[in-house]
Amino acid sequence: MIKINCDLCGKSDEGLLRTLIEGVELSVCTECSKFGKVIGPSMKYIPKKPKKTVIEEPKEEKIEILVENYSELIKKRRESLGLSQKDFAKRINEKESTVHHIETGHFEPSLAIARKLERTLGIKLIEEHEENHELPAKKKSEESFTLGDFIKTK
Repeated sequence: MIKINCDLCGKSDEGLLRTLIEGVELSVCTECSKFGKVIGPSMKYIPKKPKKTVIEEPKEEKIEILVENYSELIKKRRESLGLSQKDFAKRINEKESTVHHIETGHFEPSLAIARKLERTLGIKLIEEHEENHELPAKKKSEESFTLGDFIKTK
């Protein structure tokens, strides 16, 4: 059986009372309960089972990125179709200046615009890239810093 101690005097007692003392609800013995207003019998303490920690395995994440030479691919394909920047911009429902900036490499299109360009031009601009998120290996204590390494002492 678990013994509970009085919150005021520390005395081990099975018959603790919930008592309001100076605005705080405490579990106290019958002797200490005279310092406040008794609310009722104290609830028995039931210890909680410790939660098991689950170590997550490294996860693979697939992200979509734009190919490096997207500007060259777009310009070459547009020109091979015989479209001017103005006509091409109308076809994809974007501004002519946006098309110009994309083709010169000054503007990287969002994935939504890149998909639109892929459909219109029939080329591949987005590629999937897998990233492995591995948990960092624990360093030896000799290699890692502690808070004491950064504190100046006199």
